[in-house]
Amino acid sequence: MGPRPGGVGVPRAAAMEQPRAAARLQIVLGHLGRPSAGAVVAHPTSGTISSASFHPQQFQYTLDNNVLTLEQRKFYEENGFLVIKNLVPDADIQRFRNEFEKICRKEVKPLGLTVMRDVTISKSEYAPSEKMITKVQDFQEDKELFRYCTLPEILKYVECFTGPNIMAMHTMLINKPPDSGKKTSRHPLHQDLHYFPFRPSDLIVCAWTAMEHIDRNNGCLVVLPGTHKGSLKPHDYPKWEGGVNKMFHGIQDYEDNNTRVHLVMEKGDTVFFHPLLIHGSGQNKTQGFRKAISCHFASADCHYIDVKGTSQENIEKEVVGIAHKFYGAENSVDLKDIWMFRARLVKGERTNL
Repeated sequence: MGPRPGGVGVPRAAAMEQPRAAARLQIVLGHLGRPSAGAVVAHPTSGTISSASFHPQQFQYTLDNNVLTLEQRKFYEENGFLVIKNLVPDADIQRFRNEFEKICRKEVKPLGLTVMRDVTISKSEYAPSEKMITKVQDFQEDKELFRYCTLPEILKYVECFTGPNIMAMHTMLINKPPDSGKKTSRHPLHQDLHYFPFRPSDLIVCAWTAMEHIDRNNGCLVVLPGTHKGSLKPHDYPKWEGGVNKMFHGIQDYEDNNTRVHLVMEKGDTVFFHPLLIHGSGQNKTQGFRKAISCHFASADCHYIDVKGTSQENIEKEVVGIAHKFYGAENSVDLKDIWMFRARLVKGERTNL
């Protein structure tokens, strides 16, 4: 599976074996046992976090159930994210790691999987290994990795944000590489809603699980608390001298006056966050590969929107252009079509999505 410009490789041969209508819709979008209520946030190393006073009728971003404590609900409402400690068991994380390594060695080739490389190593001569691959996404056809999206420990908390009818919309296993010196291992500050043609945003949530200890040295997540209360901002590629990875759009009119919080996490810790929360990640300054696995979930009651004429039109054009180039997609394909074929029901009943 060879790389394409910008560091992304696609399973072209495998896709062409599928029916045309399905094959043209397996397209990349980049831009992700031991339940515990634990600490609300995993040891932030910078910034201050508030937890305002709320009355139940004021809750907008969380739903009534018996899972989240009142303090956890208040925290998410005010900050737009919530870290649950020690949520995913070590045994599951090891299975995800094993499957990822099989993918890297090309021992398994799930249909529709998108394989990505850092822009600085896309022409590397490495033998098939984790050193070649910085991310795999759209792993909905890989039964072993997709188990993450169906873990009771995960869905228990997802339901607090989406309600009981839950769709898995976007899947990623991130393998942040050691930075080459060009700072390309960074991910610019962005809002995930930029990539999503469905609403309402308050019924969408990301679950992002650390597969090992993660801190500022190996490029932990950085979040801007409270920014989920704002609007979707225009995104595009940042002007970085060392280059930018494919689909790594960032906020264009960002003003650097918000408090930043760096999330230090241990293996199994999971952060749930709102799609409007501004976040990103720093360089990996170590020699290891920093791994995390994630899924964006949405209520099956969400509906698709037309992004033409909006700030999201640029990402639609880019994705549809990839579809035309690699799958011979017809001109009628749009962002809605692509997401419709990616969505998978994981709990409850399917409605709109």
